[in-house]
Amino acid sequence: MNLTQITAFRAVMDSASLSAAARKLGRTQPAISLSIRALEEALGLKLFERQGRQLIPVPEAHYLHAESGAILDRLAGVTRTMQSLAGGTAGVLSVSAMPGPAAYVFPHFIANAIDTLDQVSLSITSRSSEQIAELVRSQSIDFGFCDAPLGPLHGDAAPAPLGQTGQTGETGETGQTGEAKPAAEAEQSYLLDRISADCFLALPEDHPLCRFDQVPIAALDGAPMGALQARHMHQKRTLAAFAQSGARFRQVIESQTFLPLLQFIRTGKCLAVVDPLSVINDRPQTGHDSRVVFRPLAQPIRYDYAILSPRYRPLSQVAQKLRSGWMTHLYDLLASIEAAPRWEEQSSPPPVSLPVSGSDD
Repeated sequence: MNLTQITAFRAVMDSASLSAAARKLGRTQPAISLSIRALEEALGLKLFERQGRQLIPVPEAHYLHAESGAILDRLAGVTRTMQSLAGGTAGVLSVSAMPGPAAYVFPHFIANAIDTLDQVSLSITSRSSEQIAELVRSQSIDFGFCDAPLGPLHGDAAPAPLGQTGQTGETGETGQTGEAKPAAEAEQSYLLDRISADCFLALPEDHPLCRFDQVPIAALDGAPMGALQARHMHQKRTLAAFAQSGARFRQVIESQTFLPLLQFIRTGKCLAVVDPLSVINDRPQTGHDSRVVFRPLAQPIRYDYAILSPRYRPLSQVAQKLRSGWMTHLYDLLASIEAAPRWEEQSSPPPVSLPVSGSDD
């Protein structure tokens, strides 16, 4: 019994004649007759009694008509679902972001992106960069947004995959995740898109340095500073930039993430060099009463983010759309605050024409 036979059978049941069924299906009468005969042979049962030009269904045919209707309805539903999956309007999506972006910018984008996709089932979590890397390595999520792995960018040390560096940025967690994986294995298990952008100085709104459009790092000599933990790459870059400018870095507060530092900045306890997404995160959460001012630095300090995707787990159409959309949205967000975003590494061509490291612009 196949779909062609069932379709012909139902057309005959609804039309009561072979010729009417043939016209309804756009097929020839002999073709309909052949399908009915093949179906009867497959079932070992005669389905119709002929009375003149009419075909009268036997009682068993009425049962088959009802059951086959349910089969065709189910098949139509599967067809619609598959078409939605192919069109990226349905599917299951599993994503994760480090706590800073997960507080606002990332879920805000996801919520708007899937607003019209009522057939999307979503799982969104907040994890440390190390945990996100492990989820991607195990092919457990569609993509994650986290601190970038260490690499030779901007004079950094030799590359090391996520999970071996201990860097956390906005992650909220530090420390090793257990036995480190070999670099080659880690690199092969995920695809990486790395974007960098300029950091900002966060300071109280009444601080004298607010007069600068771009704050010279030398002007921060001896100022009370809040900072991430010492092993984080951002802190290493910050210390290197201070040393290069001949400025003394006086740390008074240490935090696992940037967002808690903003609370101390509001009360005038310290200043901090923060990543650009902290600037964007602070605006909607505090409204117009932030009491924190963000200024670019005269000697830029770069911050690297990464979008990680599993290498061996093919992304659904909806996951591909969301990942590509987040790449575009992230770049636009960073450009909107003049953070000079630049793609440093990409696993595939940019979703739109964007500056990439090494390009003429």
